[in-house]
Amino acid sequence: MNAQTTAHPGTHQSGGRQRAIVVGAGFGGIAAALRLKAKGYDVTLIDRCQALGGRAQVFERGGFRHDAGPTVITAPFLFEELFSLFGERFADHVTLVPLKPWYRFHFDDGDHFDYGGTLDDTLAEIRRISPQDEAGYRRLLAQSKQIFDAGFVNLADQPFDRFITMLKAVPSLLRLRCYRTVWGLVKAYLKHDKLRRAFSIQPLLVGGNPFDTTSIYGLIHYLERAYGVFFAMGGTGSIITALGALMQRQGITLQLGTTVDRIEVTAGAATGVRLADGTVLAADIVVSNADAAHLYGSMLPRPSQAWAPRLKLAAAHYSMGLFVLYFGTRRCYEDVAHHTIWLGKRYQELLHDIFSGHVLSDDFSLYVHRPTATDPSFAPLGCDSFYVLCPVPNLQATLDWAVEGPRLRDKIVAALDRTILPGLSQSITDDFYMTPENFRSDYLSVHGAGFSVAPLFRQSAWFRFHNRAEGVRNLYLVGAGTHPGAGVPGVLCSAKVLDALVPGVK
Repeated sequence: MNAQTTAHPGTHQSGGRQRAIVVGAGFGGIAAALRLKAKGYDVTLIDRCQALGGRAQVFERGGFRHDAGPTVITAPFLFEELFSLFGERFADHVTLVPLKPWYRFHFDDGDHFDYGGTLDDTLAEIRRISPQDEAGYRRLLAQSKQIFDAGFVNLADQPFDRFITMLKAVPSLLRLRCYRTVWGLVKAYLKHDKLRRAFSIQPLLVGGNPFDTTSIYGLIHYLERAYGVFFAMGGTGSIITALGALMQRQGITLQLGTTVDRIEVTAGAATGVRLADGTVLAADIVVSNADAAHLYGSMLPRPSQAWAPRLKLAAAHYSMGLFVLYFGTRRCYEDVAHHTIWLGKRYQELLHDIFSGHVLSDDFSLYVHRPTATDPSFAPLGCDSFYVLCPVPNLQATLDWAVEGPRLRDKIVAALDRTILPGLSQSITDDFYMTPENFRSDYLSVHGAGFSVAPLFRQSAWFRFHNRAEGVRNLYLVGAGTHPGAGVPGVLCSAKVLDALVPGVK
């Protein structure tokens, strides 16, 4: 018999202590590892990347630094909780700076809308564009708070692995009309098209089309208002560094540059993992921070799976892909905000092309990140560092990114040169990019999707991949494809769900 079947539960290479293996060192996996350690497990965290962070890698090129993935930090109390588990303070290790504005929206006619700061700041900007929408915005904010209370405060850290939990939540979700889309929610309160676009854009931060995404995700608006929008000095990578140091202080074993091929299952229970080189590591419980669709599609023996995840996988609708262009400039653009949402002329039609038409359109909308607006250490003196994210179709579209990548890079540079970054064509330096192909190869994301399965109503709560694996005991899931969803707060909450599912061993 092999090692994982002969080892007695609670004795796996741990001197009598229960052992947990966490697969994937993104924010969800790191948070899971820390929470399991606080419960008394010996924890090993494994990731195929050479550095911690999952999609929150850090790139260095030509003296310019770039956060590869998440750049928007909100709900910082979720990080504070992880440090407080061990009697430490998040603020002693990471400096968060509140941003103002949170986002600057740049419209195709040259107008802009600064969102964030105090409520009065936002109302003043609304009055400048559409005075008649001030009252509607106040009502939208009140509605968002109700959704936030029902969907985030009450449900985000609760397991939805039992249908009865969903049934109990249905009355409040119906009362709040969460079957509406985010666009339908915003349209009910705001009349001006620019404001409708600005206040419906949030689902794109978690991989959803505002015209399809359930208005449960309208809670993001109040989440930002309640806790603010921050930048971590040193970048999101500084948070990963602080969390990594915390794990080391707590004795969590880190195994990087290592790919887990499959979950070992014996008699219906996860008993460890098999690495790409054939090594088997035994464990009492396994937590997967891998893409949930990849887990069920490629890492679990099919006979061990229940019917529900098979159906979810077969019917899954995936988030869009991402084209991310990183570059430096040999000059500073002082009038460009830290976060800019650069909106093209088309909105609904463009989103349809990306999410449903699988078409790479000639036009686009962009998220432009200029961290040097807050932290000059991201670039050499007198220079700027930029990260530009362009939503694109995922790999279900038949696109040749070897051809389309350079074309899209040139079109984005030309568009920014014409608008908010004049002279970019002459000042750009050390540029490189990622396409959906990179998301598939680097992160094993099915179809190269940027955020796993899309946040549709039929793929939320109980209908999403459960945090407790279906059909396999002692296996748990965290990350973007699980409840409650994508985004940094979402994946941190997915790990918090484990507190209700995994028994402590202290």
